[in-house]
Amino acid sequence: MSGASLSIIMPVLNEAVGIETALQALTPYRTRGVEIVVVDGGSGDGTPDLAHPLADQVFTAPRGRALQMNAGAAAAKGDVLLFLHADTRLPEDADALVVDGLSRSGRVWGRFDVRIDGGGVLVLIAIMMNTRSRLTGIATGDQAMFVSRAAFENAGGFPKIAVMEDIALSAQLKRRSRPLILRTRATTSARRWRQHGTLRTMLLMWRLRLLYYFGADPARLAYQYGNVADKH
Repeated sequence: MSGASLSIIMPVLNEAVGIETALQALTPYRTRGVEIVVVDGGSGDGTPDLAHPLADQVFTAPRGRALQMNAGAAAAKGDVLLFLHADTRLPEDADALVVDGLSRSGRVWGRFDVRIDGGGVLVLIAIMMNTRSRLTGIATGDQAMFVSRAAFENAGGFPKIAVMEDIALSAQLKRRSRPLILRTRATTSARRWRQHGTLRTMLLMWRLRLLYYFGADPARLAYQYGNVADKH
């Protein structure tokens, strides 16, 4: 894995307000040879046009975060794939941390610790997220999951489900190696928490994950989450 190339894959949907800022934050990585792939789910606000000057590939795929990320992985050229939400910012030198970390550890996948940029109780929620992930070996999209291309393809990519695709892929990848946990933190936006209420969002996510664990249909969970039309 030493000297491996890295591709960052970002699924987007109607992110015109923030897409330029998100991609400008990736310019240092792009300058160092990291490929930036943006996969749009059919935005109606001009997101792809804004993304084109700041990415190596921008194209449209069927809407759905799993479908978009799988399409991005298929088009990407890197040996290592990093899946990044548009509202998550990577730490400095994330590219070296990922590639060198996988090479030294012999692991095939991993994630970053995460912080939420809102302060207050969100600090505690981030600590709980990181602790839960460390104990279970399960990563979520906010933690900027990364995986070798070979392991991703062997696992079959993200399952084509409406929600919990990150958790399902983590379960598959755990069979190949323990995750590499990078304690350097990625920073994710508090907008989702503020929009729906911090406590309400936390309890909802816990409930949905518990239902998924006991076999609930992801399509029904997506309906409960209120994102059937807009999930990306």
